[in-house]
Amino acid sequence: MAGAIAIVGLGPGDPNLLTRSAWECLAGASQVYLRTSFHPGLAGLPAGPTYHSLDDCYEAHDTAAEVYRDIAQRVVTLAAHGEDVVYAVPGDPSIGEATVPQILALADEAQIPVQVHAGISFVAPVCRALGIDPLDGLQIADGTLLAQRIHPPLDPDVAVLVAQVYNRNVAAEVKLTLLALYAEQQPVTIVRHAGLEDQSLREIALFELDRQDDLDHLTSLYLPPLARPGSLSSYQELVGRLRAPDGCPWDRAQTHESLRSSLLEETYEVLGALDSGDPEELCEELGDLLLQVLFHASLATEHGDFRLIDSVSHAIDKLVRRHPHVFSDAVAEDAETVLLNWEQIKRQERGDKESEFRSMLASINNALPALAQALDVQQRVARVGFDWPSREDVLAKVQEELHELSMAEGSAQQEAELGDVLFSLVNLARWYHVDPESALRQANSRFRARFGWMEAEAHRAGTPLEQLSLQEMDDLWERAKDEFEASSAEGE
Repeated sequence: MAGAIAIVGLGPGDPNLLTRSAWECLAGASQVYLRTSFHPGLAGLPAGPTYHSLDDCYEAHDTAAEVYRDIAQRVVTLAAHGEDVVYAVPGDPSIGEATVPQILALADEAQIPVQVHAGISFVAPVCRALGIDPLDGLQIADGTLLAQRIHPPLDPDVAVLVAQVYNRNVAAEVKLTLLALYAEQQPVTIVRHAGLEDQSLREIALFELDRQDDLDHLTSLYLPPLARPGSLSSYQELVGRLRAPDGCPWDRAQTHESLRSSLLEETYEVLGALDSGDPEELCEELGDLLLQVLFHASLATEHGDFRLIDSVSHAIDKLVRRHPHVFSDAVAEDAETVLLNWEQIKRQERGDKESEFRSMLASINNALPALAQALDVQQRVARVGFDWPSREDVLAKVQEELHELSMAEGSAQQEAELGDVLFSLVNLARWYHVDPESALRQANSRFRARFGWMEAEAHRAGTPLEQLSLQEMDDLWERAKDEFEASSAEGE
């Protein structure tokens, strides 16, 4: 006949904080199994039972997941063989104890009864030491899990408490993850031995986290909310406030249609920032573009169409599905293979059948600018081998199209031939690995700068530009080119 399992929370460390239920369970046991002996309250536990540490599991495995699985299996196996098992863990069994859910699941399968005796978690003494109320907003994270992430799943406008930052290796990985969201100088507080006589709090900069020498199993990390709002949630709240009945009349009047031009304008301003190479400008323009995204999502939410999280979830699902070489067993050794797989997966998503023909060009968005459409067309057909053998062949095609344009008669034919010239030039840009839109924008910028220099020179000379001869303007143009080429060389 199987025994039973009692899971006991030992509290944060001070034996005086052990709950009455936990004390009575321990006092009435003959054998107690401790997840770890690294707990300052062990000396104050009831003297009757024999205490067994499961620390050997940590030495037997390389990963925390393997350790917790082994411990859970040991506890349930003992009970399955007829022993009434008392299993004790630091803090509260329901908070930060990876073994407990596994024990509950295994015991349920084996029909072994389990009773949980709550304890005081580390959260209460840490909050008391920091002087904060968790109901004001507190996110709790496991340092060992946070260390495995590239980006932290946190809202920086809400306080964060990170547990299990117990050595410099974990601290280093936690720091790298947090730096994806917080600045290096972000003030953080190291809380050690909260609720014990040797409790200490120390404020440092985030970049110093892995330089601390006194990190142990009773160490937590506290990050206060950002001084200036910076989360997506805060941005959404701001947009909602602007759209509220007592918000801004202009913002309340906007619709999806009225915001089309703003969306396009902000997109081009981002492209302009990319062309400028100025990180601060790009930072600002991306924030402005994000406002457009949030505004449209807010409108959709108000109308009951969808929420921002629906858009994000859809995008995440799609990216995971279309990257089987990252999230599954597929292999893609180069970017070209990735793109081919991407198109194939898109066709599968549409549920296309062999008997239902659909062109690979059918999904190209007609709202794209013409240059972008042309580039997309050429990239797609090239993936199936419909392409020129060499760059020289592409150049020859450009010359051929220019010749046909020169021979064209009538506006309709001239327009068609000019379109072919532009299409062939976009193809040439692809062969040179140049984005034609960016190249043309840069050419526009160069022309505007040089022409502005010409205007300024003519103004200084006291002669309006329109009064100069074509030759004089051409001379000024050449001087402008020399001026900007010299400035560019100095910048390099």
